[in-house]
Amino acid sequence: QVQLVESGGGSVQAGGTLTLSCEVSGYTYSTGCMGWFRRQSPDKEREGVAAICATAPRTYRYHERATISRDNANGTLYLQIDSLRPEDTAMYYCAARTAAYYSSGTLHWRGYQYWGQGIQVTVSS
Repeated sequence: QVQLVESGGGSVQAGGTLTLSCEVSGYTYSTGCMGWFRRQSPDKEREGVAAICATAPRTYRYHERATISRDNANGTLYLQIDSLRPEDTAMYYCAARTAAYYSSGTLHWRGYQYWGQGIQVTVSS
């Protein structure tokens, strides 16, 4: 059973840096991708923030202030967002998939089959 557990969220000041972690179990990162998504309000669709794939090219990001990385030793996924803005306020989700490719792109949420519960990030000005 695949489990993804996010941590590191909370309230942060604008201009600062945030690092989220995603502990992974039961998932084999061999051909698929892992990513971070966010939803800024319940009526909005999840948007891709960044992803990393086992096959080349390895990383993708939608936001230039976001950096995704993965610890190969323990499989933990990280997301760092620099120069935080109030519009970064959202529920952030860690996700994983076993497929190497998805027709709508690596940062489309529909391509991911495993999801964490999500963690709230609130940026205040």
